Amino acid sequence: MSGGVYIYQGISLIVQEETPDSLIKNEISIEAVDSAFGGVKDIDRFSVPSLDDQGAIRAVTLPEMELPIGWKAIPLRQAMVTISGGIMAEGSGPAGRILRSYHIGTWRRESRFCGSCGTANRDLESDEPGRKCPACGRLEFPRISPAVIIIITNDKGEALLAHNKIFTPGVYSIIAGFNEAGESLEETVVREIKEEVNLDVTDIRYVRSQPWPFPNSLMLGFTARYCGGDLKPDGKEIEDARWYSRDALPQLPGSASVSRYLIELWRRGEL
Repeated sequence: MSGGVYIYQGISLIVQEETPDSLIKNEISIEAVDSAFGGVKDIDRFSVPSLDDQGAIRAVTLPEMELPIGWKAIPLRQAMVTISGGIMAEGSGPAGRILRSYHIGTWRRESRFCGSCGTANRDLESDEPGRKCPACGRLEFPRISPAVIIIITNDKGEALLAHNKIFTPGVYSIIAGFNEAGESLEETVVREIKEEVNLDVTDIRYVRSQPWPFPNSLMLGFTARYCGGDLKPDGKEIEDARWYSRDALPQLPGSASVSRYLIELWRRGEL
């Protein structure tokens, strides 16, 4: 492997300790990677074609281990805010290269063995990211799980924001959930809102999407208008949910996410 690489461990981007925020988007030289991690067992080195004709994306996934002196881990969600410059991270440029290679690195870690017979998979000989079982011939490719994310508004011009149990304390965002087999995206919107906050909605409209590899998602952003039901968080995922006006908002999610993008559209009166 030649040229620069991105390094991942768990849900973090690994960079050299002295790297300023403005340069965390840069690939790391292979010489530096070999010097620091060349002897690490179970390291995964791979290359994946870019989607914007900017050359192959090279990456390294580290096992759980203590990082050597001179290296640090930055949570990838946090890194995306810096890399995208305060706007929504898209599937192009440095942010897109990181989102793509991290997604595929996670898939590689989870697809080492055939899902049919348990034999160790082998990488395809082509540049295409895929694996084939040498025993039964089963092919496997990176998985993409569609998920909806919805900003719900009411006739007062307010938006519903909720605190999920997995969020940082105090952070409120919008309702989201994965699409189920045999379900349209619009049906997913209706079901997730009903399950999580007990509301009925209408006027469901698609806005835009975002590649989001947590864990392997394509986030599809929608708007919807409240039309009935009493607000009641489910208590399992959603701990609290409230209607907010534009001039009295809680702490919001990072700017790299489509959730914040939709909130900002509403805040500017563009929805």
